Amino acid sequence: MPRSDHVNGTPEASTSVDFIREIVVSDHKAGRHGGRVCTRFPPEPNGYLHIGHAKAICLNFGIAVEHGGLCNLRMDDTNPATENKEFVRAIEQDVRWLGFEWSDRFYYASDYYERLYDCAVTLIEKGLAYVDDLQGEEVSQYRGRWDEPGRNSPHRNRSVEENLDLFDRMRAGEFDDGSRTLRAKIDMSASNMNMRDPTIYRIRRQPHYRRANEWVIYPTYDFTHPLSDAFEQVTHSLCTLEFEDHRPLYDWYLKALDWVDPPRQIEFARLNLTHTVLSKRKLLELVSGGHVDGWDDPRMPTLSGMRRRGYPPAAIRDFCDRIGIAKANSMVQVAQLEDAVRQELNQRASRVMAVVEPVKVVIENYPEDQIEELDAINNPENEIAGTRKIPFSRELYIERNDFREDPPKKFFRLAPGREVRLRYAYFVTCRDVVKDEAGNVVELRCTYDPETRGGYAPDGRKVRGTIHWVSAAQAISAEVRLYDHLFTAEHPEDIPDGHDYKATLNPASLDRRTDCWVEPSLADPMTGACYQFERLGYFCVDPDSRKDHLVFNRTITLRDTWARMQNKAGHNRKHPLEKK
Repeated sequence: MPRSDHVNGTPEASTSVDFIREIVVSDHKAGRHGGRVCTRFPPEPNGYLHIGHAKAICLNFGIAVEHGGLCNLRMDDTNPATENKEFVRAIEQDVRWLGFEWSDRFYYASDYYERLYDCAVTLIEKGLAYVDDLQGEEVSQYRGRWDEPGRNSPHRNRSVEENLDLFDRMRAGEFDDGSRTLRAKIDMSASNMNMRDPTIYRIRRQPHYRRANEWVIYPTYDFTHPLSDAFEQVTHSLCTLEFEDHRPLYDWYLKALDWVDPPRQIEFARLNLTHTVLSKRKLLELVSGGHVDGWDDPRMPTLSGMRRRGYPPAAIRDFCDRIGIAKANSMVQVAQLEDAVRQELNQRASRVMAVVEPVKVVIENYPEDQIEELDAINNPENEIAGTRKIPFSRELYIERNDFREDPPKKFFRLAPGREVRLRYAYFVTCRDVVKDEAGNVVELRCTYDPETRGGYAPDGRKVRGTIHWVSAAQAISAEVRLYDHLFTAEHPEDIPDGHDYKATLNPASLDRRTDCWVEPSLADPMTGACYQFERLGYFCVDPDSRKDHLVFNRTITLRDTWARMQNKAGHNRKHPLEKK
């Protein structure tokens, strides 16, 4: 069932209708599987979950919730070379963070190794599996190509007794790694390559993170997957489209083992997102190669990275509901995900003021020793959010780009001789500009109108510009990390063969600003807390943050500035290495 808490909110049943839900409803009404609905989310613990997995999580847990059924969480851990406990813990954390629970239905495929071995023995006894001595290139040669049939292995017709003996000795560790495999005996002339006597077991002397050195043979995923589903009484096994050609094999194993009431595999389109990669291999390469700062780098499409960046789980669930479930692969613009994040944060993020690139303002006619408190609205979208007090004094910081000495047309912010509104405070007018020896603006000398407290003039005069600020004496120093897309290419996974997708990594994907100031209400924020820095975007508190060194990550801008900049520059939003 979904997890309910005040942070994540309670996941609700999807309002969308898709072909998978129609199938499940039809099966449910027809009384198939005794009217039960049981799904599963079966990640391999060889990396951290990403936004594509979120789509599968929401689908599997969501369908179970909608039918009062169950959803299992299972680690499909059949490859000891790439799996470990760190990834298991991360997967558990991410699924819970997304808002779902599995109660006592947490499983490991590695717990089924004995049962899987027994199933393999049954296939041998029925004459449906054999031990093969072909290795490496020989296997490929005998397998044939998609446009020509394969050839039977010379070992295909070994007797049942010989196969049972060899398989038992494989398990006992008598043979070298890779020297023998157990293969299903199906059809070497099948048009579907997956049915050409696929491998069931291979020899691999690799310690397993849970089973240590108990096993030297490991089952393949294609063999483990359908049987694990069957062991757990799964009714609907929902997979992405790359498993469509594997479905005949999925069904073959269950039929060959005389499984009663077998699960039904249904495929749907995986999530493809612009400006990112969702291949686990490539994500691992980015981490191990030092191109990012770990799996939870806020630029990564991992759920841990999105959590660190400040994406609310409710926004990710909403995004998955928006894009829906389809039968054909398509590309989703990352702007759709960002829009879901903005919509969620707009409702719940408190507004504060912060200055990322400061320039000092001195209000010459304001008393030097005076500090007053002004009222500021916490969130205009939330009636019960209330207000807070912010200090105002003679010396302030404003954003450097809110001033132009020689302003262009339609620039309505501060300039020499121009009057603007300070948010929640007063009208101020720039009287003088102070520069350093290099000609850089270091200070603005201004005056204020004391009659405009609260940002309104009693005589009714208007100003075109409103800018944010912080009081210099009370402001708190902070580091701000500005994130952008990890890749400049819109489709980095479509980079042609012979070229490196990493050549399209965005050198400006992280911009660290250390000379930043935030209002004093942020003196001791909670890690992960999200705020809207007025006029700058949404930011969250990074785990690196300490009381004496605040660190904020920009979660998202206030609008899709990337698309706006690209279009303004006349770019076609494709990298030269992308396919035409």
